[in-house]
Amino acid sequence: MPAVAWGVGAALLANTLYSVGFVLEKRALTRLPEVSVRRPAHLLRQVVTSPLWLAGSIALASGFGAQLAVYRTLPIAAAQGIFVSGLVLLLLLSARLLGERTSGRERYAIGAILAALLMVVLSLQGNENADAVGHGSPAPLILLVCVPSLAAGLSLYASAERRARHRHRLPTTGVEYGVAVGLLYGVSSLAIKGVSGVLPDIPALFASPYPYLLMCTGVFGLVMSQAALQRCRASLIVPVCTTVTCLFTAVLGTLAFGESLPHEPLPLALRVTGTALAVAVLLLMPKHDAPTQPDQEPRELLPNEP
Repeated sequence: MPAVAWGVGAALLANTLYSVGFVLEKRALTRLPEVSVRRPAHLLRQVVTSPLWLAGSIALASGFGAQLAVYRTLPIAAAQGIFVSGLVLLLLLSARLLGERTSGRERYAIGAILAALLMVVLSLQGNENADAVGHGSPAPLILLVCVPSLAAGLSLYASAERRARHRHRLPTTGVEYGVAVGLLYGVSSLAIKGVSGVLPDIPALFASPYPYLLMCTGVFGLVMSQAALQRCRASLIVPVCTTVTCLFTAVLGTLAFGESLPHEPLPLALRVTGTALAVAVLLLMPKHDAPTQPDQEPRELLPNEP
């Protein structure tokens, strides 16, 4: 049980770091000129000049470090159920620090997420033997899962960019951006899981596909997420991204790393129901913000505000 407790603690720490990191980056981006994925070098030059953005990036990087500890102690499916709980803190921070308002549907989603977290944590009780943690996967299988997913994420993001340039469309909440970036971060999550199983064998690490997948998803994910985060509400795009990442990792990661679900009926029902709730959260998210009048634009903190 101590290993499970450490894993749960590390997952909650990662949640906190991710939520704080995204909110700091969003607040920094509201003070910067418009960034574009079509000018990635210019985007990077702009964001690295912001101390607030750098602080958010450090928080996110620390979250990845905590995630390594999680994957060494918890099964993939259980870890993802706990990671989804970070959406609650993200929504609270975005409301308090960014002035973003959540809709009634999004508040219902918070309740569903908390219920899913409780179910997943309860499904871990007394199932150490059934929940063996996988530490390796054949490289061809990992590439078969990850390469098409990367292509799908990039294609979806490009499609969303084309539609966003149509002026007469309803303003998007960022669901498509969130799904696209979520696919990239899902691949990144599988790579982190792979790294956790290979370390501390450094030669074996660089002989595996994991560091190269991390490099690829890190570059594309950074550029794509910053442009999307500047345009859309953090309180919606980050939950969508997180939900897609968690579902992707839980389903494909469990299969790729040879982990099994609980065998007992009650823990199995709790684990499956928690995952189903996460799916429901994604499907129920509104895909467009309500149109606003010119004098009713969503309020964002200005650089010269105290």
